[in-house]
Amino acid sequence: MGNFLDNLKLAFQRGSILTKLIYINVGAFIVLRLCDVIFLLFNVRGVSLYDYLNMPSSPALLLLRPWTLITYMFTHSGFLHILFNMLWLYWFGAIFLRFFRPRQLGGLYVLGGIAGGALFMAAYNVFPYFSAMAAGSALMGASASVMAIVFAVSFYRKDYEIMLLFFGRVKLIYLALGAFLFDLLAITSDNAGGHIAHIGGALLGICFAAWIRKGTDITAFMNRAIDALANIAKPKPKMHVSYKRSETRYEYNARKNAANAEIDAILDKLKRSGYNGLSSEEKKKLFDASKR
Repeated sequence: MGNFLDNLKLAFQRGSILTKLIYINVGAFIVLRLCDVIFLLFNVRGVSLYDYLNMPSSPALLLLRPWTLITYMFTHSGFLHILFNMLWLYWFGAIFLRFFRPRQLGGLYVLGGIAGGALFMAAYNVFPYFSAMAAGSALMGASASVMAIVFAVSFYRKDYEIMLLFFGRVKLIYLALGAFLFDLLAITSDNAGGHIAHIGGALLGICFAAWIRKGTDITAFMNRAIDALANIAKPKPKMHVSYKRSETRYEYNARKNAANAEIDAILDKLKRSGYNGLSSEEKKKLFDASKR
């Protein structure tokens, strides 16, 4: 069991950002389902961790649980729900990485989820149709984040084609527009919140494609925020040394961001020129970064 967990941890650490996102979603699904089973075995009724991870449509409740704006996009309740979301994430995430950097995929995933959650809350609190259900509704799943990725690559490369069973080669943008139309027509269905969130993620993906063509990466600030949170959450050494730090936290973060940017540039060159196109120093830096 110990070796299995060690191998799983190693696979996660060595995996791409796409692999990490899938691992996090699947891991959260398994843990939550196990908790539900344990609660039932001990006859614990009326308690569910989903209530504290799904994003509520009530603004007042969201203020009490602000973390749900992020956690909801990693939460799934049913097997088919997570299966189809992860398949879409795997397929279209791989296409996205043919044109963009891994950090942009991670940033867009989070931004797409936030955009989907924001539109979900706005719709449920603006349109009278949803007034009766607004107080007790909640949003879960990675669909909005996945739609942001799908629409980003679809509108960035409108000529890109994929092979579909029974249909042959189809331009990806036609598939994306078909999904958008379906969600638009289904915003009064039983899963209205999910379809509204899909639209929010899709619009964010379109914005990403439009701005990236102008030379502006809207995921950059999100990645900086993620880096800052990661630095805060990183465990501090238990042993305290007596000497004074040679650099301030600001300088340390700036150095780390510069190092990350350098690695991103090397990865871009690797995509364009292949491994043999890298200099000896670039190969060494890439190797050192892979061991961290």
